[in-house]
Amino acid sequence: MKVELKILDARLPGWGFPHYGSRLAAGLDLHACIDDAIEVTAQASAMLISSGIALWIGDPEWCGLVLPRSGLGHRHGLVLGNAVGLIDADYEGPLLISLWNRNPPKSDPIRIEPGDRIAQLVFARIARPEFSLVSAFSVGGERQAGGFGSTGVASACRDAPSAATLIEREDADPTT
Repeated sequence: MKVELKILDARLPGWGFPHYGSRLAAGLDLHACIDDAIEVTAQASAMLISSGIALWIGDPEWCGLVLPRSGLGHRHGLVLGNAVGLIDADYEGPLLISLWNRNPPKSDPIRIEPGDRIAQLVFARIARPEFSLVSAFSVGGERQAGGFGSTGVASACRDAPSAATLIEREDADPTT
């Protein structure tokens, strides 16, 4: 797969773009291409930040997914305003990142500096199925119209020993 990448912000190569965080990282780091530092206020409306790039995927079997950086979301509350950004294979405009501070109101704002790595881009294969319009499904399932919690939250293996029980068994004296 080849993706055409257009650098829209000349500062990106100086920030190390394009760059994966490690040799086996799935996500390409995306930088905040802003002129001055900004503060993302807790619970305010999401804001759009330029990534400084545009890309052309061009293959209908692939898409791009803009994802939050896990540490920023977990430790600092900085997530994407739209959860996941979907980049269609035929999109060629600037890639924008929707940022949102999910922290409680009156929390400290999150400061973003020019060049900060604020999101990541992952490429994923997609399927575009051929649909058969039907009035009833050819095979019925157990769930029917159940959804949104209809299977509950309890373990599917209620009779299985817990991890703590298994550890206790491993520590048990075999002579007793």
